[in-house]
Amino acid sequence: MRVPVTLLLGPVLLAAVLLAGGMAVGEDGPPAKAKAVCPVGGKAINMEVSADYNGGKVYFCCGGCIKPFQKDTAKFAAKANHQLVCTGQAAQTGCPISGKAVKPDAATEVAGVSVGFCCGGCSGKVAKADPQGQLELVFGEKAFAKGFKVKAE
Repeated sequence: MRVPVTLLLGPVLLAAVLLAGGMAVGEDGPPAKAKAVCPVGGKAINMEVSADYNGGKVYFCCGGCIKPFQKDTAKFAAKANHQLVCTGQAAQTGCPISGKAVKPDAATEVAGVSVGFCCGGCSGKVAKADPQGQLELVFGEKAFAKGFKVKAE
């Protein structure tokens, strides 16, 4: 019996979309963390090019991105803090909106990272924002200080 090609395309396309989006299934089954990108250039990071930041290291795509980052760190803070979480250097400790303990049923995905919130009001506020607004609401300087902590080396 021959299987029509159209029936096979669905699973193939789904796999291609998941892999292209940076999601990969590990040995344990869950999806991998969001892909870390340069906070200045938005490209893939080079682990050889970094600067100390917020108790961790932020990585760049090239040496040319370090100076703009250091000149205006506040401009790139949300993207740099997001990278700290993506690279496993920071972990969530509370709601980034209120600082309160998170509830398991009040979570949403922000830039490829599952983020917990204290209530539906906080998660709803983030869910309604555009992608850049979500990044600022969750990983901006004040929000990051309320809801995340850089792990000690």
